[in-house]
Amino acid sequence: MAKLFLSLHVLAAILAIGPITVAASMFPRLARTAPTPETPALLHKICRSYAYVGAAVPVLGIATGAALGVLSDAWLVVSIVLTGVAAGVLVAVILPGQSELLEPLEGDEGAVSGEAKRRAVGARLAMTTGVFNLLWAAVVVLMIVRPGSTTGA
Repeated sequence: MAKLFLSLHVLAAILAIGPITVAASMFPRLARTAPTPETPALLHKICRSYAYVGAAVPVLGIATGAALGVLSDAWLVVSIVLTGVAAGVLVAVILPGQSELLEPLEGDEGAVSGEAKRRAVGARLAMTTGVFNLLWAAVVVLMIVRPGSTTGA
């Protein structure tokens, strides 16, 4: 059963988290430079939709850890915490920031202040997306290296 859970966990990570990291990384630039709003809107939809599928990654990861008897290992606990932080960043900052950039500028703000606000939101979103991607990179390294593992990896 552990091999099945591990296989599903890795597949879910590749097929769900991969598209989110790519789409989220592309979004801030394309929100500024795309000739039409359809491309950024599609990237936002990818991030939002795949976030639901991405919920399978930690569920299958915990099932794998339980099947292997490593749920209390420090590397797995740290990975779970980092995954929770990454999910929180996605839900609390990235998706709302993308939604904000997709909204048309309101007429009463003035073009200059509205554009300045959009640039600030875009810069914050780009930085946050970088942090999100680094969190996932750290999780991947922990999954591969598994500090303290007796498997020799």
